[in-house]
Amino acid sequence: MPHQTLYHALRPFIFKTNPETAHNIVEFCSKIAPKIPSFLSFFSSKNCIYDAILNQEIDGMHFYNPVGLAAGFDKNAKMVELLCALGFSHLELGAITPLAQSGNDKPRLWRHIQEESIQNAFGFNNEGVSAVNARLNKIFPFAIPLGINIGKNKTTPQEEAIKDYLSLARHFMQSSDYLSVNLSSPNTPNLRDLQNENFIKELFLELCKVYHKPIYLKIAPDLEIDSALGLIEAAIHSGAKGIIATNTTLDYSLVAHPKDKGGISGKVLAPKSREMLRQIALALKTKNQKTTLISVGGIADAQEAYTRIRLGANLVQVLSALIFEGPSLVRQINLGLKSHLERDGFNHISEAIGVDL
Repeated sequence: MPHQTLYHALRPFIFKTNPETAHNIVEFCSKIAPKIPSFLSFFSSKNCIYDAILNQEIDGMHFYNPVGLAAGFDKNAKMVELLCALGFSHLELGAITPLAQSGNDKPRLWRHIQEESIQNAFGFNNEGVSAVNARLNKIFPFAIPLGINIGKNKTTPQEEAIKDYLSLARHFMQSSDYLSVNLSSPNTPNLRDLQNENFIKELFLELCKVYHKPIYLKIAPDLEIDSALGLIEAAIHSGAKGIIATNTTLDYSLVAHPKDKGGISGKVLAPKSREMLRQIALALKTKNQKTTLISVGGIADAQEAYTRIRLGANLVQVLSALIFEGPSLVRQINLGLKSHLERDGFNHISEAIGVDL
């Protein structure tokens, strides 16, 4: 039975488990998997799609396909080897804060099964920079690019937030391939207030002094487009190599039975994230600015991934869809992308980027 069919058969039973408990079980299995002879190589042979049509060199990094894992799934870099075997071209780990923190009170993760979406109010729960960095130093450089999503501690005052980001950048300079600056999580009080042009200018100018690899800004989907474009302009002019659009949304009207806290991801976020990408890519094209765009939010199949690429995305990332579609998701997306590109007469994925703008 194919992986996806098997997973769909098991999904009703999996979904009877508390969501955070289910995630912890996956994390435990990730610890065991590398110790089972040939297990990861077998998984890799089934899921990793190598084809010249999908290969890209972006910001000095090699991506053998365009599909990466979004931040939030592997918060502490404990699942890197297993996730690599699922066929991802890059992994974004975290969010990581300087000090370990337990995050918000449980429950803090909910499934919206009918809408194939997730709501989370984790609040940057992670083991802190020292523990994660020690783990990464054992495996870096890795087979695929490893990005780190960085955020400030909940207890850090706004006026000292830059110190947190700089500390993280210094620590991860030797154990990561890129940084993703998280100012857009809805689960750390007042964090989104840092999404202002003055702070972003200062932050990126300082980060570029200590971290000499690509740094991307991750933005919220709930921003007015003019505000978003202002932040993006400030980031790019201050050294950002690209934009990750988008984080989770606070638009609770998207699901039938929302909780009163946390951000929503999954299929219901697709229209918002897609439109944000389109407008950003169009604005950058108008100004003739070459900037890496990574699209995330509601991508659950090859058609949606292809749509994002045609709207200007260099890379895409998935997270919630992995929970609903299972371990063969990345394989299915990449096979579908290859088919779509060949059908439409493209010789390489780069030819399709932005053709619908």
